[in-house]
Amino acid sequence: MSGAVAGLAAAVALALLAKAEGKGALQPINATSHWLHGDEAARCEQPDASHTLIGLATHYASTVFWALPFEFWRARRRSPATGTLLSGACVTSAVAAAVDYGMTPKRLTPGWELVLGKRSLLMAYGVLALGLASGTKLAQVLANRHGFRRPL
Repeated sequence: MSGAVAGLAAAVALALLAKAEGKGALQPINATSHWLHGDEAARCEQPDASHTLIGLATHYASTVFWALPFEFWRARRRSPATGTLLSGACVTSAVAAAVDYGMTPKRLTPGWELVLGKRSLLMAYGVLALGLASGTKLAQVLANRHGFRRPL
């Protein structure tokens, strides 16, 4: 749940950030397909299967991937307070950014840097953190609503 909510939140944020920078709303997600299409993927502004669906699938897989260490960390704590949950999400997002842009080969980066400025990248990773924490809280609410008593 945390990866799905984080992925959706980050995708919406990327679209809004792109529009704020005068770019097409789909360009950051389309740019994520640059591992397949090269840097020209960042110039694609229209929705299409080759760029948008590949970009969305890659983006979703990435957010679910980063949710795994976050959920592992979270599972080792007994129902952490919201502040602790948010700080863990921020650490996870910061590690994701460091790995994505410091350790990953250029062809395998998210591709957002081909479209957005550094400030927008920072904001996108902030929204990713909020999405991780919000997804966990949503899962807890749903579990409690359905009678699951053990903390998620």
